[in-house]
Amino acid sequence: MSTKTKTTTAYDEFVSYLEKIFAVSTDEVKVIIKDFHSEMQKGLSGFESSLKMLPSFTDRAKGIEKGKFIALDLGGTNFRVIAVDLDGKGGTTIVGVNKYVIDKQYMEGSGEQLFDFIANCIKGFMEGKNIPLDKKLELAFTFSFPVEQTNVAAGKLLTWTKGFTASGVVGEDIVVLLNEALRKIGIKNLKVAALVNDTVGTLVAKSYTEPSCDVGVILGTGTNACYPEKIINIRKWRGMPPKGNMIINMEWGNFDKLFVSPYDKDIDAASPNPGKHRLEKMVSGMFLGEILRVVVRDLIKRDLIFKDESATNLFSKNGSLKTENMSNIEADTSDNLGEVEAFISKHNVKNIDQNSKDLLKHVSKLVSKRSARLSAAAIASVVLWMDPELKNKHVIGIDGSLFEKYPGYKDMMEEVFIELFKTHAKNIVCEHARDGSGVGAAIIAAIAASTEG
Repeated sequence: MSTKTKTTTAYDEFVSYLEKIFAVSTDEVKVIIKDFHSEMQKGLSGFESSLKMLPSFTDRAKGIEKGKFIALDLGGTNFRVIAVDLDGKGGTTIVGVNKYVIDKQYMEGSGEQLFDFIANCIKGFMEGKNIPLDKKLELAFTFSFPVEQTNVAAGKLLTWTKGFTASGVVGEDIVVLLNEALRKIGIKNLKVAALVNDTVGTLVAKSYTEPSCDVGVILGTGTNACYPEKIINIRKWRGMPPKGNMIINMEWGNFDKLFVSPYDKDIDAASPNPGKHRLEKMVSGMFLGEILRVVVRDLIKRDLIFKDESATNLFSKNGSLKTENMSNIEADTSDNLGEVEAFISKHNVKNIDQNSKDLLKHVSKLVSKRSARLSAAAIASVVLWMDPELKNKHVIGIDGSLFEKYPGYKDMMEEVFIELFKTHAKNIVCEHARDGSGVGAAIIAAIAASTEG
């Protein structure tokens, strides 16, 4: 009896420990907001900061932009080529889309290999749509990695993220690399009119139809945000006269003023960029499944979950648990958690007890809820920066599978807004922004073309 009590106590104590280290209280959210504002100010002023606060050389859409464009979208494990028509009345038409999977050899090989692959995808798209390879067209290139832009159609990669490590690209102008790859296969008349971060594209696309949208957010494989800043407040800016607004690409995935658990430290140490992108590693879809995996691995070592040897093998393997699996686990509302059992059984784990299934779902919820609350804290930081008393309506245009598909993610975010702002929480409206990286990029190219004209 004493042994059972000891085991039960150890179980309860460790579950309580997990609940504590993954919790983000309202008071902690307030501290995060304060630290966010400090980092934003330093970033805008050109001082060292975990938030790069990068100028985008564009503002929000007016809804009158028009034209035909080809948009490229590189930001994760897929590359897309999209033909977009803008009607100048807030309407858009996707004429065609091709999606290509980026193999690991291109993500981790040479930059030349990666851009040759991209150029050949563009060529294949044009041939498939019967677009002459010598036709003059304007490209909008959504490149969803930290880039320091020097104008709307030029920018150097600061660092790779999201598992990319292709050599010879960091410090180079992305547009130059693309143009070189296109010329090698005989395509010389495509002009890159805009180099776009996916987050900036998301904000611009949403603002094309929703003028109240003033924050763009990505919550998917990675995470980032942008907002319009008065140029006069961009102290590090040395370009155009200080009037009007410019969208700032925050690169908030690198925000690092956060409490990190021992599991987060394990994830960080095993990542391609240790010590960097702390927020992204605690929030984004690329890492949530891995966080849950290392927690469950620890629970197995402590003999608190899954008493089968095969479970040890499953949860000891990097990448064996995906965020998609977490989503399916949390969507399972059946009493016996059949979806959980199906996932575990698929990996030849036997003797799956109900308590282990319940615990797996509970810990998954702890990890996803922390992600949602940190995302909400970051969004609240940006909104309060623009509107300290939250007097106005702010539509947050959000793209990415976490926000769109993860069970209860939006609700968990909105709980934070209610805790912070009570009745004023209604002024923060989170809406899905569809295909910002395609349509948004095309709109920015149209803005750039009209400015040149």
